[in-house]
Amino acid sequence: MATFSIENFGCRATQADAAAIESQLLARGFSKAASHAAADVIVLNTCTVTAAADAQARDSVRHIYRANPSAQIVVTGCYAQRAPEDLAALDGVAWVVGNSHQAEIPQLLERAPRLPAGAREFVPLSQLEVEPLSLARGPAKILTGDIFAQTEVIVAPTENDAAERTRPTLKIQDGCNNRCSYCVIPFVRGRSRSLAPARVLEEIRRLVDAGYKEIVLSGINLGSYGRDLAPRVELGELLRSILDQTPLERLRLSSIEPLDVTQDLIGLIASTDRLARHFHMPLQSASDRILHAMRRWYRAAHYARRVELIHERLPDAAIGADVIVGFPGETDEDFRATCDFIAQLPFTYLHVFSFSARPGTEAANFTGEVPLPIIKQRARELRSLSEAKSSAFRAAQAGRTLRALTLHHQGDNWTEALSGNYLKLRIPGLHPANQWIEAQLTPDSIAAD
Repeated sequence: MATFSIENFGCRATQADAAAIESQLLARGFSKAASHAAADVIVLNTCTVTAAADAQARDSVRHIYRANPSAQIVVTGCYAQRAPEDLAALDGVAWVVGNSHQAEIPQLLERAPRLPAGAREFVPLSQLEVEPLSLARGPAKILTGDIFAQTEVIVAPTENDAAERTRPTLKIQDGCNNRCSYCVIPFVRGRSRSLAPARVLEEIRRLVDAGYKEIVLSGINLGSYGRDLAPRVELGELLRSILDQTPLERLRLSSIEPLDVTQDLIGLIASTDRLARHFHMPLQSASDRILHAMRRWYRAAHYARRVELIHERLPDAAIGADVIVGFPGETDEDFRATCDFIAQLPFTYLHVFSFSARPGTEAANFTGEVPLPIIKQRARELRSLSEAKSSAFRAAQAGRTLRALTLHHQGDNWTEALSGNYLKLRIPGLHPANQWIEAQLTPDSIAAD
């Protein structure tokens, strides 16, 4: 049977998608290659949140093709859903498979014959018995369709490769019903849809049985979990079920919208050490004028109150945010409002993004483009502020003892570990991965990101 490798770009949701593809290929008898150079089939799972993400995917295709021209390259993910023709035109690409058909990749590869090195003829789409929405254009085949027809969350978190990951991601929600003016993701992920609670519990028990001690729940809009189910289920209700009905030792939430961070959710996390004290809430801007233009459904004061509630109940919690700089029309005053807002609140880290106009979004047609040198300067300033916030948080934690999970990264005489409040630690000595350590925090043991 053929060998395969996978390269993943983007968020935790795409990590979960890549894990699903890997599990399905292994179940069909494919074997995982040690590297792209040794693989018969290479799957690239792409992101398209920025133009830089698109460029990174294209560069990766070119690099892989030069290193292994006989491999069949399959490009999938959000970029493949948004602009399949762009990817199909690249040398070496055999298939472009959108998110709409991602679950068909294992079947597609199982039925495709191995070809001589350099061959450019692949299985006709007529042999795949796929729906009429599939297209064939250019040198590669395109398999894509209406993403809004998707009604299920495809999930198959891997427990096959513990040598690479100690904290598997379980995607419990996909798609988004929001329409932020800058965001293309709803158009490549479809409507919000949730994994049934019984299936979530089943997957968590399976991962626990495989030996995992921490699981990360992810989604494109995680806080909207359960609103599409009948009967409706709240995210907090699901979390309580996980705590009550599984032996999982620690559960962590990925990114969650600020208005979904309720007093009930904060109280639940404060009530148990089994829920990681870590909140990642996209901010994007603290200028109400820019938030309005972004079609974000909160204002700076709403966001600030969530941060204050978290800090009041959980003063040691990690609080992270995404911030966009250079949104069309962003003035110096708008940017200063964002900087001042962040400086005054107990954030522990930031993810800073330069605005990137995405085709098909409302913001792509906005006037008031911010010059690139100003965007770069603003991004540098925010990243400097982020490092100051992170340093202050690390310093405040020194002297505490925290329970941390060992990871795979090791040095000469230390092992990396992760605390519940998202501190990366360097534990003295060499320890196996996926083990709990009671870590005494010192300035030297708290690694900078």
